[in-house]
Amino acid sequence: MPMDGGIGASTKRREDVRFLTGNGRYTDDINLRGQAHAFFLRSQVAHGRINRIDTTEAAAMPGVVRIFTAADFAGVGGLPCGWQVTDRHGQPMQEPKHPVLAEGKVRHVGDPIAVVVAETLDQARDAAEAIVVDIDELPAVVDMKAALAEGAPKVHDDLTSNLCYDWGFVEENKAAVDEAFAKAAHVTRLELVNQRLVANPMEPRVAVGDYDPWNDQSTLYTTSQNPHVIRLLMGAFVLGIPEHKLRVVAPDVGGGFGSKIFHYAEEAFCTFAARQLKRPVKWTSSRSEAFMSDAHGRDHVTTIELALDADHNFTAIRTETYANMGAYLSTFAPSVPTWLHGTLMAGNYKTPLIYVNVKAVFTNTVPVDAYRGAGRPEATFQLERVIDKAARELGVDPVALRRQNFIKPDQFPYATPVAVEYDTGNYDATMDKMLELADYSGFAARAEESARRGKLRGFGIAHYIEACGIAPSNLVGQLGARAGLYESATVRVNATGSISVFTGSHSHGQGHETTFAQVVADMIGIDASQVEIVHGDTSNTPMGMGTYGSRSLAVGGSALVRATNKIIDKAKKVAAHLLEASEADIELKDGKFSVAGTDKSVDWAGVTLAAYVPHNYPLENLEPGLEETAFYDPSNFTYPAGAYGCEVEVDPETGKVDILAFTAADDFGNVVNPMIVEGQVHGGLAQGIGQALLEHCAYDENGQLISGSYMDYAMPRADDVPAYKVDHSCVTPCTHNPLGVKGCGEAGAIGSPPAVVNAVIDALHRAGHTHVTHIDMPLTPARVWAAINAR
Repeated sequence: MPMDGGIGASTKRREDVRFLTGNGRYTDDINLRGQAHAFFLRSQVAHGRINRIDTTEAAAMPGVVRIFTAADFAGVGGLPCGWQVTDRHGQPMQEPKHPVLAEGKVRHVGDPIAVVVAETLDQARDAAEAIVVDIDELPAVVDMKAALAEGAPKVHDDLTSNLCYDWGFVEENKAAVDEAFAKAAHVTRLELVNQRLVANPMEPRVAVGDYDPWNDQSTLYTTSQNPHVIRLLMGAFVLGIPEHKLRVVAPDVGGGFGSKIFHYAEEAFCTFAARQLKRPVKWTSSRSEAFMSDAHGRDHVTTIELALDADHNFTAIRTETYANMGAYLSTFAPSVPTWLHGTLMAGNYKTPLIYVNVKAVFTNTVPVDAYRGAGRPEATFQLERVIDKAARELGVDPVALRRQNFIKPDQFPYATPVAVEYDTGNYDATMDKMLELADYSGFAARAEESARRGKLRGFGIAHYIEACGIAPSNLVGQLGARAGLYESATVRVNATGSISVFTGSHSHGQGHETTFAQVVADMIGIDASQVEIVHGDTSNTPMGMGTYGSRSLAVGGSALVRATNKIIDKAKKVAAHLLEASEADIELKDGKFSVAGTDKSVDWAGVTLAAYVPHNYPLENLEPGLEETAFYDPSNFTYPAGAYGCEVEVDPETGKVDILAFTAADDFGNVVNPMIVEGQVHGGLAQGIGQALLEHCAYDENGQLISGSYMDYAMPRADDVPAYKVDHSCVTPCTHNPLGVKGCGEAGAIGSPPAVVNAVIDALHRAGHTHVTHIDMPLTPARVWAAINAR
């Protein structure tokens, strides 16, 4: 059994106390003395040339402090892209400038043209309405294939075309893959869409810029998942502020799901304007503004082919994907459809040959970047849908077909043909657990009961694997990353024995303040209440890469373990001095240091006090104090995997889909806090179900966002999701981090969409609608009804 509050305990999240009692401190709660308010005037057309911006009338309106346009940003850098992709011909991607405010042209609805800074938000909004903008509207490109057609309007005039890159992976496999398809006994082909999504975190983005002329210090308060990266990008590449003169603070953040990883124009503007005006400047996004200014997710159109031999073994996979970049390159956008997607196309299967082609395309839409799962949901959806289609074409059980092609436990570590090596896994075990918990053997009887009520019942299966904690830095650097991907921790032990832990990771719902404290407390043998976790402020935390890609515990937690081990080693030296014993004989157990084989001991508080009161200390050999810092750069990804089962009922008269049950059996390696892990899976499943059935960010042919509010963008509600069965008892520990943990935060969003779609197709096939081989997400009642009634 885990110690109280230690590793393995389902300790309640300590941070929830302040959230539930209304004592959380979010960025919008920060109001600085003398602050002004910013309102962004945004383009109402998707593509146009700016002829004139007349701010004369607006500037004279009450309360207006100053109006900024692109002319005020002469000499200021554009927003940088953090990842460069080299195409299959060895050429670097096309990388246009991303200005803070539109220069010369607007390129999507929502592109910022001007900013009014006024004493109040209402005054700023009123003045923005008085700005006169003369724009010659240009033809917009929204469809990716149309954007690549000869003669298509160019999003960026200085580029040769709208093609950002044409990426092939693994390029040297292409000829062998083509040959395998030519020799295949059976080929299954599927065209599918991974539709565009809006992240919609509960808290919209906010930025507050401040400037202290006394010490030339700028401070940005922002809703960010990685404040150190924002400081680096904004300071070095946009505003030219030395890092020691720029502080970035991300206080409590109400969700991100990837959309708050990136550096945005509003952050740079508020920091810049505060320096210009010598007073704080605050911007708070409205929900409507978020729909057209936050980075969107997914938006892939793919053709996938699966080749099988006569014995139904997978022999090759071939894909061609069009990936929408939107109008500009967001911070990590180029990596999502390439290195975070192509490297996962092997899935859980021992397919020997794989070739992935991705064409990234600029369009007159909001930029697209990482959204929960980032590339891995797209890969899993393609793979699990084409396998299910193949099973139907071959007339075999979809479970059996997957099992036959699984990588087996005795084959680990397993090097895939797409350049990654899985260290551990047992995919049969998670499949067995899922089928058991879902009562798969009793499905036929339940299907008969549904039929008596005129409903169609189906069961869908998906197996996923993902790569978490992207690593190592030296590898991703070769692949185009322009940042390191390590994590950091400083453990500061106070004289009375309490501990402050400063981490480069950031918590925006993951529960770091609970789980990180559990790890430190467990290692030392003290109560977790003695451990405080500090994050989110670049002025007092070590340089870290932030939180995304399910990296917090595997990477940030490993840095924490290293720093705590240094603390323990130093504390043993102090204990040895106090106990007049050899350091090699000192043991630490349950918060007490003892001399092996004796009854001599000293408790944790006694050692920590002695560390700061170095009377009679051998100072030439032992420094006072007890504080250590560690950085951890992982040697590999972690590879969580799992089997998901979805049971649905379809009403054939209306096409409405009801999810009756959902079962998730995941292998997350060792688990620090089971309750938090279960909550992470629940949240991911809700988002995946939302994508499968409801959510769709849609543009019309002119580039107008027609799903720009909750009136038109359907989010999952309580009655859209079932009571989940979630299990993580199938454990194969990660072999290369000290905790043996794997990521868990994105799994639910990765494995659930194909499970839902597979379940609906299964329901229709069981009812004789065998002409329906695929329905693109979201599976709305209209789409399902149309598929049933198609001729």
